[in-house]
Amino acid sequence: MADMPSTARPRNNAARILTIVGFVFAVLALLLNPIIFGVLGVIAGIVGAVLGDKPLGWYAAAASVVAALISLVILGALINN
Repeated sequence: MADMPSTARPRNNAARILTIVGFVFAVLALLLNPIIFGVLGVIAGIVGAVLGDKPLGWYAAAASVVAALISLVILGALINN
């Protein structure tokens, strides 16, 4: 078979690092500040996915959104009690 050019970007170290940072920001969004770290986690995950770390980058972005929402729900419940 001939080498077929791929339309997907090859994964590099920067993409993996940004994906890991996205997951770290998801945990920080859950524990510390859901707005700031949630947004940063989504940005890091999306940039990691665009740079080539496809499934994990999108998972990091989704994990940041879910963690921020869970943290906001918990904070809202604590404030209302």
